[in-house]
Amino acid sequence: MKKIGLLFLLFALLIPVDGQAKKEKTVLPLPTPAQLVWQDAELVAVFHYDLHVFDGVKYNQAYNRITPMPDINIFNPEQLDTDQWIRSVKAMGAGIAILTATHETGFALYQSDVNPYCMKALKWKDGKGDIVRDFVNSCRKYGVRPGIYIGIRWNSFLGVHDFMMPKDGTKFQENRQAFYNKMCEGMTEELMSRYGDLAIVWYDGGGHGPELGGADILPIVEKYQKNIIFYHNSQRADIRWGGSESGMVSYPCWGTFPFPYSHSKSQDIIFKDNFKLLKTGDPEGKYYMPAMSDAPLRGYNGRHEWFWEPGDDAHVFPLEHLMKMYNGSVGRNSTLILGVTPDDRGLLPDVDVARLKEFGEEIQRRFGNPIATTQGEGKRLQLKLPATTKINAIVIAEDIRQGERVRSYKVEGKVNGKWKTLATGSCIGHKRIEEIEPVEVSALRLQIGESLDLPVIADFSIYSY
Repeated sequence: MKKIGLLFLLFALLIPVDGQAKKEKTVLPLPTPAQLVWQDAELVAVFHYDLHVFDGVKYNQAYNRITPMPDINIFNPEQLDTDQWIRSVKAMGAGIAILTATHETGFALYQSDVNPYCMKALKWKDGKGDIVRDFVNSCRKYGVRPGIYIGIRWNSFLGVHDFMMPKDGTKFQENRQAFYNKMCEGMTEELMSRYGDLAIVWYDGGGHGPELGGADILPIVEKYQKNIIFYHNSQRADIRWGGSESGMVSYPCWGTFPFPYSHSKSQDIIFKDNFKLLKTGDPEGKYYMPAMSDAPLRGYNGRHEWFWEPGDDAHVFPLEHLMKMYNGSVGRNSTLILGVTPDDRGLLPDVDVARLKEFGEEIQRRFGNPIATTQGEGKRLQLKLPATTKINAIVIAEDIRQGERVRSYKVEGKVNGKWKTLATGSCIGHKRIEEIEPVEVSALRLQIGESLDLPVIADFSIYSY
């Protein structure tokens, strides 16, 4: 009896008071407020502007990285109008705009106290111009969040290649590297402290930390910008490159990642299989780090122009290709960054302005007015239609404030009184756009298969265009 009583006591202790087995809650990576702003923006513009816009020749990245510009005073945008820049990308629907405050020449588009190779040295505006200031002011005027790109990996003026001064083992080289690191830290402090709250700071190609012999930039950014996207160095990255400059990502593209930085370390893993991990993310990743999809607007027909050059208007992407980018980026849980190129006048060219406007209008034409929409929690949502309706697109979105929960789904439509599968997938995330063959339906339902927690669907909508 004693043995039976002891077993009964142990069994009783294992049963919860309410008689139900307690299910351990899944802990998911959650986006920061800055990451929510970033993904909600969906469309971002990055403005590339530098000295070689004014030299009248084709941009050559490899040459420009190693060749100082012979004359700084070719920089002379006589019709500069940053309001026109921002109005143009606002018409596209951009929620964030980024400016290259410095790029590969090392020239700074603002009034720097630590980098003498800046606008103070120009004859233009008697050395008093500050394009970063103009840009940020225009962003705030038109309700677009400003961001800044800081290029410190290359500097042809000072002879910096891949973050480093030429290594010759001398004290002179060591001192020059210390000077450059200090200058990069100083520029970071100036740009982070002078222009108010910023949506993003982008260190293209990364930003070597002191553990790699580079500048200690991260603590400076974190001191002045508490709610910013930091992209990227070997210590922190809040978003990741999507693995190509096509403006699209592969599917699935999860918003989580196994490392707290995107590709400054673990090179053998990151570069494996043509950047597969960057492209797909990792549904089991412990860090929330959504992908970005970048491409230049002037990238059509074999060209890939981040900077303006003469005679290049024919290479602006056609509208249909831009919509393909939109569906292949925003529609796959990514943010689309489109590169735009002010010209030597200081204006976006007319053809670019017109195409950006067409792009924004087409997005609204296709997705501005859903035929039917719903939202809710649980593994099944249904849309009942008052009459049989032809559709060709479905949009699904999770409430990513709760994390990416869905791992598989199916969309069915009632066709001639019977349920028919219209689309299946795995990742939903911030937004999933399913383009389908036109079909007439009287009802639709979203069925979630596998999920890590209770699915929270922020949008289930159908469209016809």
